[in-house]
Amino acid sequence: MSTVRELLTELTGTSEYAEKLSDETELAASGIDSGDLVRLVLLIEQRVGVEITADDMEKLSTIADYERFLGEHAATAPQPDGA
Repeated sequence: MSTVRELLTELTGTSEYAEKLSDETELAASGIDSGDLVRLVLLIEQRVGVEITADDMEKLSTIADYERFLGEHAATAPQPDGA
């Protein structure tokens, strides 16, 4: 399971939501609201250590978008535990 799917599972409390989405499904059109998207971004920042700005959020709409973004930025991100 991808990082974003794992975090969506944690966010929603069930794996069914994340598993039914394709990588190209628009998250906002899938039943997740703007508050959940903000919580997803906060989880990503906490767990992966990648900062996502408001400008970045405007460009990220699918699981694939988030995974690409994380792939591009995770290598240079400081570790969230300070290591």
